[in-house]
Amino acid sequence: MRLGLLGPAVGREDSLERAMRFLQMEVDAHRVVYLDLDDALDRVVRRWAEALVGPEPGEAAIFARAAQHCVEASAEQIDRFIFAERERNRLQIFESLAGQDCRAIELLHGRVVVMIYDKALLDEEDIVAASVLAFGKSREPLVKQVGSRWFLSPGTLEHFGLMVLEDLDDGIHLIQYDTLCREVRRERLIAARGPRLRVSGEG
Repeated sequence: MRLGLLGPAVGREDSLERAMRFLQMEVDAHRVVYLDLDDALDRVVRRWAEALVGPEPGEAAIFARAAQHCVEASAEQIDRFIFAERERNRLQIFESLAGQDCRAIELLHGRVVVMIYDKALLDEEDIVAASVLAFGKSREPLVKQVGSRWFLSPGTLEHFGLMVLEDLDDGIHLIQYDTLCREVRRERLIAARGPRLRVSGEG
């Protein structure tokens, strides 16, 4: 599992799009959370989707798009249509926080990751439950351990703005990138508690 954390775009939607494409195409992130309250990520996703499948790229219009492009299409054209729709569907990995008081939650290596815009709004329940607390309201990136918990902020996209948390066999690892998507830091935040149990059939 690879969880991408994106800091505020602060008007740099070109940097935001570059980071998003990097996370999807190079990192192969399973989930990416934009830790700001503006609609910059939504705008980038819509432009990206429109470039793939045209106007009205929402899921509700997929049958209309199929009727328009596939009724008299060749096998090659149908293959291109299916590929574009699959790429559009992959954009669902990107999400924004729904509001200032809203949290996004993920489970990595059996540990809770809480994601929020402003760390001042974290409450006792958040702090007790979480091993990693990530927030977006910070100009500079932050990686700080307090007791058994880690506080993270990717910073804004004019400085760094991009982190990945990866769930590996030996624990949770942090990878930090700069605005050009170059790796600048890598470390294990949380060690594994013990041997991981694998469910039969798990790849």
